[in-house]
Amino acid sequence: MALRLNAADADFDTAFDAYVNRDRDGGADVSNVVREVMAKVRADGLEAVRAYTTKFDQFELTDENLRVRAEEIDRAESDCDPDELEALDFAAERIQAYHEKQLPEDLRYTDDQGVILGWRWTCVDAAGLYVPGGRAAYPSSVLMNAIPAKVAGVKRLAMASPAPKGEMNPLVLAAAKRAGIDEIYRIGGAQAVAALAYGAGPIAPVDVIVGPGNAWVAEAKRQVFGTVGIDSVAGPSEILVVADGKNDPQWIAADLLSQAEHDPSSQSILITDDAAFADKVAVAVDEQLVQSQRREIAEAAWKNNSAIIVVASLNDAPVLIDSIAPEHLELAVDHPEPILKKVRHAGAIFLGRYTPEAVGDYVAGPDHVLPTARAARYASGLSVLDFMKRTSIIGCDAAVLKKIGPQAARLADAEGLPSHAKSVRVRLK
Repeated sequence: MALRLNAADADFDTAFDAYVNRDRDGGADVSNVVREVMAKVRADGLEAVRAYTTKFDQFELTDENLRVRAEEIDRAESDCDPDELEALDFAAERIQAYHEKQLPEDLRYTDDQGVILGWRWTCVDAAGLYVPGGRAAYPSSVLMNAIPAKVAGVKRLAMASPAPKGEMNPLVLAAAKRAGIDEIYRIGGAQAVAALAYGAGPIAPVDVIVGPGNAWVAEAKRQVFGTVGIDSVAGPSEILVVADGKNDPQWIAADLLSQAEHDPSSQSILITDDAAFADKVAVAVDEQLVQSQRREIAEAAWKNNSAIIVVASLNDAPVLIDSIAPEHLELAVDHPEPILKKVRHAGAIFLGRYTPEAVGDYVAGPDHVLPTARAARYASGLSVLDFMKRTSIIGCDAAVLKKIGPQAARLADAEGLPSHAKSVRVRLK
């Protein structure tokens, strides 16, 4: 049974804070293990990657099978269900259309002192895309990682995905083909992140690494940040559903389990103003768990990490939402806008009773790589901007430098940097 909290209880604030701040990964510290893997790959390159692949994925990585060949990708596509390929095409078109609207514009102007100012945006040269392949295969993640990079203009995309016993999901490869990725490696885990960051044999280093993964992948991304850019350090999946008693309990139960089935560390939360409805949802969750093909995973997430919170009014929900800062937020009410306006921290927000989180995972258009573990307080979901950087532009002529240069020199003097000051004053003479 998920944790039950009631905002009317005297100890609610204490219990809520304890719930929000508790550790969902069981306190496991993987940093030392990951640090060892990273150091080994950085020192020994492909040999280390081979050793870890044998250990963790149970197959021998060779020069021939490291990279997926073009004919393998074509064969995998031919093995896919045509209806599934059609769904991929549909999703890819919508994802691209959405991300094209995110492209930033350059700016150039001259201020009132005559200084030419502005900025320009350019993309990185190479991006590494990590696509999970452990508990489940995610062709949707291929599209969500690759299409924003392509829209940004990135020329080289290198994809790494674990291949247990050397096998890769055909639909994952078909998605890669649709996204324009032809550099695909059968490697996963921290060793894949290290190979993308530092290079390993034929795998050349990239500039940025994006994509979700398990605790080892997340920690590896944390450790290579600075050598390369990263999107975020992703944690277990989360969903928070705000729902009134007008909803069908079966719908809301399915929404809650849609994230619980990802991983035993996932988190599902219901906030409602109807205690009787909360009881009905709890029953519906139990009924659906019995029928779930991923029951063991979802049940662990529901019982160990999830919660049902009853409030006096849904007007009280935004404060709780912002404290949780969920990855996914569903506002399953007739008029979601008033709540939406008050919410500041969430990775993605789904409006109304007919917008289940799953449409965002696949076909809505926005990226499903989102901040977790309360990171929505300061971070955003994956976007075109994760593959771009902004460069400032500054231009002066002699007359302009005479206007602004003396103040720059004075500040340089004040900071004890005489060569800074001189570089200006020699031009003023």
